[in-house]
Amino acid sequence: MSRRKNRIEKLMETLVARPGRKIRLKDYDPGFTSKIKGKKEAARLLEQGIQELARQQDMLYAQDTYALLVIFQAMDAAGKDGTIKHVMSGINPQGCQVYSFKAPSPEERDHDYLWRSMKALPERGRIGIHNRSYYEEVIVVRIHREILESQQLPAQRKTKGIWKERFSQINNFERYLVENGIKVLKFYLNVSREEQKKRFLERIENPEKNWKFSVADAKERMHWNRYMEAYEDVFTHTSTTWAPWYIIPADNKWFMRLAVAAILYQTLKDMRLRYPEVSEARKRELAETRQLLLKEKN
Repeated sequence: MSRRKNRIEKLMETLVARPGRKIRLKDYDPGFTSKIKGKKEAARLLEQGIQELARQQDMLYAQDTYALLVIFQAMDAAGKDGTIKHVMSGINPQGCQVYSFKAPSPEERDHDYLWRSMKALPERGRIGIHNRSYYEEVIVVRIHREILESQQLPAQRKTKGIWKERFSQINNFERYLVENGIKVLKFYLNVSREEQKKRFLERIENPEKNWKFSVADAKERMHWNRYMEAYEDVFTHTSTTWAPWYIIPADNKWFMRLAVAAILYQTLKDMRLRYPEVSEARKRELAETRQLLLKEKN
């Protein structure tokens, strides 16, 4: 067990965006696979990992004290949906909530940018997964300034300083969540531009994948370098000791899913979850009930 823990901890140290440091995505290889030999070994390890993840999730649900908020951010075609599907496939659906955030609705635009995320926070005992999040407000909105201009904000707030203001707000929000028992875990699926192009072409050429392709997604490639700069700024300013970012290599889906599962498992493990303790009175009640059941005639 300790050997496996050391292996996961080493992986986490490799992939974490270290708090307090300037982060450059060029330092994180999208094709990195650690020492995993290939798909077959990764599939075997993922199956084992999901079983152990399910046990941790069961204790989280039973204890009903903590919650885990998992945020996924990525460029298009990085594999967010597939990762959520494969990694969370073996856990109890009652203990998991998944929200996919699209462009804000008129109602959401009438509130602050954190409002819709607050509404979707996981209850105690549950894992909440946010497919995209409030980080869109310091990434997409930063690339497309017209979105900011259209937001119902006081004019004096729409300055170049708004991004640092929002970084501070987000850090404070996430610290608030952690201090109230909601652990925050953030994944950026780091796909290369070349791999994204390959996946877009697959979606166009394969009729069964046509539905996945969006012309708008392809057009966003024009802003690739600006997106990378925006993400680096996000990691530099919002990867904290209480809510770290993990930059997950995404060019090999089999490793990406395994890495996410391993970090999820270790994060829950480090929360020292346990099943609720039964009082002596409750134990006596259970013993009496057992005797009544055994005395029943079939």
